[in-house]
Amino acid sequence: QVQLVESGGGLVQAGGFLRLSCAASGRTLSVYNMGWFRQAPGQEREFVAAISWSGPSTIIADSVKGRFTISRDNAKNTVYLKMNNLKPEDTAVYYCNAGGRYNGTYYVASLSPWGQGTQVTVSS
Repeated sequence: QVQLVESGGGLVQAGGFLRLSCAASGRTLSVYNMGWFRQAPGQEREFVAAISWSGPSTIIADSVKGRFTISRDNAKNTVYLKMNNLKPEDTAVYYCNAGGRYNGTYYVASLSPWGQGTQVTVSS
């Protein structure tokens, strides 16, 4: 199983930006489709973005399309989520997932254990 560590979250004002990172230890991420999810308090975890193992194919959720982009740097064994024009409704804990099913339209998370996530808080 791949162990993932998310980082880069923080407190930002509406309209600001953050770049989240997802790094793996012990295994290369270059062979995995990767996804980002988020979970706000009292809500279910929801899909945000995914990238195919080979890149550059990506899927972006409608709720963040045009503001968020996903990318990967296989040399650094890291996947990124760049979030621009952040809104208060983007406030959530953000998690990455490795090895899910990717068909160009949907990403279904794998059963790998979730990391601790990284908190993103957007103030109005």
